[in-house]
Amino acid sequence: MNLSEHLPYRVAIVSNLLALNRDLNIRSLSNLEPREMRVLLNIGSYMPIKSADIAYQSRLDSSTVSRAVKVLLAKKLIAAKPDSVSKNIKHLTLTELGVTLYKQLSNALEPRAQALESVLNDDEKQVFYQCLTKIEAKAEQLLAQQALSFVNQGLEIPADQKELLRWYKKSQQS
Repeated sequence: MNLSEHLPYRVAIVSNLLALNRDLNIRSLSNLEPREMRVLLNIGSYMPIKSADIAYQSRLDSSTVSRAVKVLLAKKLIAAKPDSVSKNIKHLTLTELGVTLYKQLSNALEPRAQALESVLNDDEKQVFYQCLTKIEAKAEQLLAQQALSFVNQGLEIPADQKELLRWYKKSQQS
């Protein structure tokens, strides 16, 4: 296998380099783990938001989001307000402390994003985002098809695979 021409491997390398805890500027702002930072950034960008929506948007499994939410609640960075219809559903928002951290993280992330984007001209950036959209959709489709083949064989699949199937069905309706 030629890993330098293996798309998933190359995407994983870039993902590893861009991990939030790899960036010392970002890591110095808080003692949060990357999953907690991703969830905090998602809440700050879309609040009020439900955990299920964070999982879907970021393609993190719900148990990962749930663990991050527990940490963020314990650190008083977020608040959870019950839904008016279903008390099991909580709408997540940032607290004052959370807003402060969100702004610090956003301010630290923006120059990095601009520096990374600067290697592409506007046309390349547009094509790149279109390619990412296609790759994301195909990856989701492949994983969903694998999970469905297990289900069709009468095999039990783990919760994260069931969630992946829900996401895939949801994305097909959009």
